[in-house]
Amino acid sequence: MAGRDKAGNQLEEYKKLQNGNASTVTTGTGAPVDNKLAVLTVGPRGPMLMQDFTYMDEMAHFNRERIPERVVHAKGHGAFGYFECTHDISQYCKAKPFEHVGKRTPLGIRFSTVGGESGSADTARDPRGFAVKMYTEDGNWDLVGNNTPIFFIRDPILFPSFIHTQKRNPATHLKDPDMFWDFISLRPETCHQVSFLFSDRGTPNGYRHMNGYGSHTFKMVNNNNEAVYCKFHWKTDQGIKNLTRQQADDLAGSDPDYAGRDLFNAIAEGNYVST
Repeated sequence: MAGRDKAGNQLEEYKKLQNGNASTVTTGTGAPVDNKLAVLTVGPRGPMLMQDFTYMDEMAHFNRERIPERVVHAKGHGAFGYFECTHDISQYCKAKPFEHVGKRTPLGIRFSTVGGESGSADTARDPRGFAVKMYTEDGNWDLVGNNTPIFFIRDPILFPSFIHTQKRNPATHLKDPDMFWDFISLRPETCHQVSFLFSDRGTPNGYRHMNGYGSHTFKMVNNNNEAVYCKFHWKTDQGIKNLTRQQADDLAGSDPDYAGRDLFNAIAEGNYVST
């Protein structure tokens, strides 16, 4: 429809792609459904029958379709693409994605905010999750990270305590700045991360204009079965762009799903993201 972007017009675009070829509706077990608009009853006005499998399958799915949101990285957006090996790094790693120059490995990637709830704004001053899953011949390989080269803590036992500072005070059910700053001021490595987070680079302009950094150091094995330690940096080809505090605050009110919408529209228009 006129005036809509690609995200807002997704159903119409999908309808055009189908070109009149309707897909078969199936149950959760994959069985085709003949008629989803009627329920078996005892006579024309009688009670509905439990033996109507399609009806029971529909109700069972409806009653269970709300998956509890994640504790961290609750709000995110994903895309599929591929990783292409452009250099010979066999001296570092013999994994399938790096087998030879030019090899393409399919992957999925999920971008996210970290501390906010599922309904929070995409433009919060918060790190952005950058999780990559490669579908290799030897199995799935996950590279998890953020858009910052530093992490908040070194000792994992502190992670639950740190995340609780990002959540709501159980006594007030409100965000509490004292919880946040008390933790940060007591952890030197957290201060390092926060100095990045509260810089001009702290609020990315969507997911397309930020780098990704693997949070872990990986122990790779090369073709000579020698161990090599490495870290992964994903550098955006679109260039780094960030939002000012005022821009981020305005978007939080006018379009809290700004980053997801920007990513969807860019891909739908053929403006693919690369690193």
